[in-house]
Amino acid sequence: MPLYDVVILTDSRYVNPSAPGQYVQNILTEDRLVQQSLEQKQLKVTRKDWADPGFDWSSAKAILFRTTWDYFDKFDAFKAWLTLVSAKTKLINSTEIILWNLDKSYLGELEKKGVRIIPTLYLRKGETRSLAELHDQSGWDETVLKPTVGGAGRHTFRLRKNALGVQETNFRKLIAEEDFMLQPFQKSITEKGEWSLVFFGDTFSHAVLKTARKGDFRVQDDFGGTVHDYQPSQKEIDFALKALAACPAKPAYARVDIVVDNNAELAVSELELIEPELWFRRNPEAADLLSEEILKRLT
Repeated sequence: MPLYDVVILTDSRYVNPSAPGQYVQNILTEDRLVQQSLEQKQLKVTRKDWADPGFDWSSAKAILFRTTWDYFDKFDAFKAWLTLVSAKTKLINSTEIILWNLDKSYLGELEKKGVRIIPTLYLRKGETRSLAELHDQSGWDETVLKPTVGGAGRHTFRLRKNALGVQETNFRKLIAEEDFMLQPFQKSITEKGEWSLVFFGDTFSHAVLKTARKGDFRVQDDFGGTVHDYQPSQKEIDFALKALAACPAKPAYARVDIVVDNNAELAVSELELIEPELWFRRNPEAADLLSEEILKRLT
């Protein structure tokens, strides 16, 4: 008999921080809201570091990915751990979804299913073309380069065709280690920002507008970005639902990041299905929508 119904997953930095600043306090607050909602449904819940070597994962009916925000720095270990735990307990989101969403090449699959994305050139590890050649071949003058596996703006650069020299050496080092993707820079990122729509199952919960700090293009708060409440149009909600319908399975939770592209059309910039920030602190009632979705998967 499992000891726990749900284990909420975090990483080692957020298990028992001694003096949390505001950033970490936000994490603790949101995980507490989720745990309280699950416990109100009479579920036994605990919270663990995903990489805890001493925890018996078979003691849980399910594990819920929340703030495993170091997995892309330990990617090989994380993938091996996924294989191990998926044989012992249920993953939420599912193993199938997580493996599909780990690498941003899933964007190409969305495009094949008719979902508009930002045009993307995938660069595999060991790519020999220079940045100048890639810009010439793509016809893009201003671009964003980022890893296909990653988050929080890691190794993400804004490039300009007429000023690539400084980045070329850095690119050669990075592409020798991992896969990257090159996309045309979307002007609306700095003009309007990026919308994040949050869903639990098929239910739209809430949305935020993320804006970059003046002079930057990255909307993450790690780089000074800010978050604002946002009420999306029905067109934007329907567009996000179309993207979710193209997933290999229905997510329990999802964040669909949307921009207005350079042709003034809605486009998916990312689907966050593993460990997205969901802003429960701004919408505490959303924790109940998540716990209801989890309960469905447990029963």
